[in-house]
Amino acid sequence: MTDPVTAPSSHPSVARRCSHVLVRVHDLPRAVESFRAAGFQVAYATAPEHKALHAHVWFREGPVIELLTTPPGARWMRLPVDLRFGRGAGARMVRWARQQEGFCDLALLAEDGQLADVTRELADRGVPCGRAVRWTRRRPDGAETRFVFSYPKSGRLPFLVTPYEPRQHPADMEHPNGARAITRIVLGVRPGDLPAVRHLAGNAADLRLEEAPVTGVRAVHLAGLPDPLEPALLHGAVLLPADATPVPPTTHGKGSSTS
Repeated sequence: MTDPVTAPSSHPSVARRCSHVLVRVHDLPRAVESFRAAGFQVAYATAPEHKALHAHVWFREGPVIELLTTPPGARWMRLPVDLRFGRGAGARMVRWARQQEGFCDLALLAEDGQLADVTRELADRGVPCGRAVRWTRRRPDGAETRFVFSYPKSGRLPFLVTPYEPRQHPADMEHPNGARAITRIVLGVRPGDLPAVRHLAGNAADLRLEEAPVTGVRAVHLAGLPDPLEPALLHGAVLLPADATPVPPTTHGKGSSTS
């Protein structure tokens, strides 16, 4: 399978960069403490005392890692989630809720003013997406974070999100383990999903595609990470030094789901 960096794209409006990699965890506070023990600074997306569902590992620029858990009963919420976020969103939420810990999704950037054009173009190319949903999240410091997202109706494909407003990347972020940035995200792609993934991702320079039985993130490579991290602290995620040998195509991380 060709790396999209070298695959020419004729779709100028399609997203070209990764926004964030999502890691499904069962217990968010426990996962936050584990990632901190692994040498990352981790910031809750909303106040933890208000039952936060998301936390982030930020870098100074580029893609970030998002830890997420799902609300109680999410595995039975397919219909209400579809009604709120568009057809296809419910199946995605149910998959997140039912899978074991580990990578569960990938978000690709699309500028706010271009998102409608992108989703129309994708629909024309056989990749229908749900409606664009405007979302506001209140951070622990009281400030608001705004963004828009749209889920493809096929629940295994990466989804689209606009850049967070205001910008969230901390200019002075330093992780004790030395990690400076995500250099590569390895996305396993089922052959039948390859055309749709190419339409979604274009020639994203931070994304590497590899053939796999199930479409999903398989590994993340980090600049500045001198040694592999303790797997027991990563809740199924596979985080590797930038120059580490890629995960063999036949091997799936602990958190992979085939459901």
